[in-house]
Amino acid sequence: MRILKLSAVAVAAIATLGLSGCSQQVVRTQKVVTTSTTPVVVKTTKTEDGCTVSTLYPPNPKPGECYARVLKPAKFKTVTEKVLVSQGTEKVVTVPPKYGYVTKKILVKEASEKLIPVPATYKTVTERVLVRPATEKLIPVPAKYKTVTERVLVKPATTTWKKGKGLLTPVNNPRTGEKGTGEVMCLVKTPPVYKTITKKVLVTPATVKKVVIPAVYKTVTKRVVATPATVKKVVIPAVYKTVKVKTVIEPAKSKVIKTPPVYKTITKKVKVEPAKLVWKVVRCRSVVH
Repeated sequence: MRILKLSAVAVAAIATLGLSGCSQQVVRTQKVVTTSTTPVVVKTTKTEDGCTVSTLYPPNPKPGECYARVLKPAKFKTVTEKVLVSQGTEKVVTVPPKYGYVTKKILVKEASEKLIPVPATYKTVTERVLVRPATEKLIPVPAKYKTVTERVLVKPATTTWKKGKGLLTPVNNPRTGEKGTGEVMCLVKTPPVYKTITKKVLVTPATVKKVVIPAVYKTVTKRVVATPATVKKVVIPAVYKTVKVKTVIEPAKSKVIKTPPVYKTITKKVKVEPAKLVWKVVRCRSVVH
């Protein structure tokens, strides 16, 4: 059986375990120690009573067995990744305007107006002209009379009482006792008295007679305006000519030129699992005291 060689750290930890009587309830911590040239994670536990117990000891050891602490190397894997070499950029570039020639119609002379006089025209006409207007003349008309004969009442008819003589009708009435007195009164009518006279009476009163004296005309021949003198307006159109003009077809503008970022692919080793110390059961000849 080979003799197990332990590092100084492992020996110190075993010595500590042998001397301590610490509680079983512990709090675990870890630290990195170096064995040879390889960093190794060394775990320790701390009990409730303040004792520190190194996990360099085999877990759950059995009496009569020997354990060897073995350095298990770290595990790596090869990965490929895309790495940024240079950042993308943006560059503003001014694009100058584009020019070209276009055909344009330009005004050479503006439209204008010209006034042309148009003389009057005449014609000969015959017309009736008033020489003297109509007038009125008043002539007196004397009154007219006539002689008439008429009967004029001088005294109208009247009635008067007169005594009568003798009675043709008896007035005595033995039955009633009436007797006549011998007096007789008669109502006598007197006829009217007329006389004949001759007189002059008005037949038509005096008036004024209106006599119209007609107007006097004469026929004359004269020259009159048929159409009056006027001014004729003549429009003179504008004059144009066609020319080639240099003009902006496309205005100046700014353009952004983007440069994409540059990447490269690299291959590298990435640690998957760190190196660690583990306990392995071994057979040994003796124990170094």
